[in-house]
Amino acid sequence: MKAFLVDRYTKGGALRLGDSPEPELRDNDVMVEIHAAGVNPLDNKIRDGEFKLILPYRLPLVLGNELAGVVVRVGAKVRQFKPGDEVYARPAQDRIGTFAEYVAIDEADLALKPKNLTMEEAASLPLVALTAWQVLVERANLKKGQKILIHAGSGGVGTIAIQLAKYLGATVATTTSTANVDLVRNLGADVVVDYKKDNFEKVVHGYDVVLNSLEKDTLEKSLAVLKPGGKLISISGPPDPDFARQNGSGWLLQQVMRLLSFSIRKESKRQGITYSFVFMTANGGQLGKITSLIEAGDIRPVMDRVFPFERTNEALNYVETGRAKGKVVVAVK
Repeated sequence: MKAFLVDRYTKGGALRLGDSPEPELRDNDVMVEIHAAGVNPLDNKIRDGEFKLILPYRLPLVLGNELAGVVVRVGAKVRQFKPGDEVYARPAQDRIGTFAEYVAIDEADLALKPKNLTMEEAASLPLVALTAWQVLVERANLKKGQKILIHAGSGGVGTIAIQLAKYLGATVATTTSTANVDLVRNLGADVVVDYKKDNFEKVVHGYDVVLNSLEKDTLEKSLAVLKPGGKLISISGPPDPDFARQNGSGWLLQQVMRLLSFSIRKESKRQGITYSFVFMTANGGQLGKITSLIEAGDIRPVMDRVFPFERTNEALNYVETGRAKGKVVVAVK
């Protein structure tokens, strides 16, 4: 099959379009013909080698972390899906590879595609929607009447997190640039901080939760936004000891992660705030719940542009600029 591969980790390097063996189909697996694949900052970070300690892939590696497509075969023990089903997913982190014609996915990580979305729209959602769900619902336990600050509201995670937080009944503040103020307001943001004009930590106060996806400086300033008992949750790091243990990291790597997050954990504790790091995981059950919200009109995809499959490297480069509004997708078929 045709696929885009990482031959060696290189910052800003191009993927190689080549032939790769069709993935092995295990008993609990579903073979999906990929019609579209979402493109994420995570893809660039894996390509650059930033996660090689946490995610020790064997090279060459087929890149790509989310997809929509059609089931073509199922393993002997699969009961939930059949050939012809339209599906979407974020594969498990050790089985990525959606910049390709086919991928094999454990049925537990798969969900039926929302009926009201195109393949491209559906492919834009699994990774970012699961990230938003696992932060807001699972980790933050966000409740009606609470207040949350979502950084980078016009980005892939931000556009979905705003909508999910509003569905949950929260008051939502977000940061964005001048050009995207109307976009995030239309998604439901109650308070919009234009970072080109204002410092968010001087505008927003007394919040219950912050979702951070930006750099260390923004993470540290976010403490000023939270009230005692608040939760600072980051999807961009630094990783904490709990994540290291959950990820099955060895003792040495656990100590490295402990040191990386020591400063922010210490300062958070001093202020009576909980810091945690979330690295989203594949979950077909959660994705099924998200499907219901999409079909009900509570969440809609926000798409920037769709690239043809052969221009996957251009799509990665565009995502790396940080200027995308919502998601970038590659049309595979």
